[in-house]
Amino acid sequence: MTNKTAYLGGTLLLTIILVVGYVSGNQPQRNSVASAAQQLEMVLESRLINVGDVSLHVVLAGPEDGEPVILLHGYPEFWYAWRGPMAALAKAGFRVIVPDQRGYNLSDQPDDVNAYRLDKLSSDVTGLADALGYETVFLAGHDFGGQVVWWTLLLHPERVTKAVVINKEHPYAAKDYQAVEDEVDWYVTFLQIPWLPGYIARVGNWAVLENTLRSTSLPGTFPDADLDQFRSAWDRGGAIHSMGKWYRANMGFDMDVGDAQIVTPTLMIIAADDAFTPIDLARRNRIFLNEGKVMELETGTHWLIQEEPELVGQTMTRFFTD
Repeated sequence: MTNKTAYLGGTLLLTIILVVGYVSGNQPQRNSVASAAQQLEMVLESRLINVGDVSLHVVLAGPEDGEPVILLHGYPEFWYAWRGPMAALAKAGFRVIVPDQRGYNLSDQPDDVNAYRLDKLSSDVTGLADALGYETVFLAGHDFGGQVVWWTLLLHPERVTKAVVINKEHPYAAKDYQAVEDEVDWYVTFLQIPWLPGYIARVGNWAVLENTLRSTSLPGTFPDADLDQFRSAWDRGGAIHSMGKWYRANMGFDMDVGDAQIVTPTLMIIAADDAFTPIDLARRNRIFLNEGKVMELETGTHWLIQEEPELVGQTMTRFFTD
């Protein structure tokens, strides 16, 4: 076999894999808001809100005159991941605001990788608060949404009354932390490649993402019906590609924030069996919290907001009202 023949054969095989993968990932468009409203037996409002240079799909619940709480999802989730804690907060009287962050599901999906820098994502938080008429908000985030919370606290501390971060370390806590680099660098590095990760994700009806979620969570956390909602969100427009741009835009991201101390009262919630944020790394957050604490759970994994929605919602309610 000549090199040319091998090259052509390899190219053909890759093309077939990509085409089959793309087709196998095709999903019907599901209404996640209607599904969640039925599950929760609660009225949910769905809106498209302009926050500056993008429009975000936002789901709202709770009394309109309640104190505002913005909840930020992580990767590879979307607003739906917060539905359980959202219900608890709404029942406690908060006005709960849960966006699909830029690039995800029904929100705008900018083409430019730099549109997904953390300073842009932080500006989406303040832009959303401005659009809804709030000077300050309570703020919470999970996974990469927690990273957006940290940077919002560093860049716009005056806009946040209190904050909760779940399963995501302070951006400076991970510096020189080899255990994290060994554990997660493989997928962070892989997501630096344009387009290819998105096509591979579609293979086998989104088998890679499904297996990642189920293998790193407690049994029953991601039932088939919920995964159907996630698959539908991943297949919205170019969402699976724009989701990966979060990692491409923020590899090595940094800004001048002085000593990086968090002056806003902040609660960090961590779980014993988190595959992506080791508990000893999360404990490093304490040195960055001027007014805050770290809550360690003896059980649970990286996906706490879906494993323990009532516990998370009740804990956040107590912290915000204390």
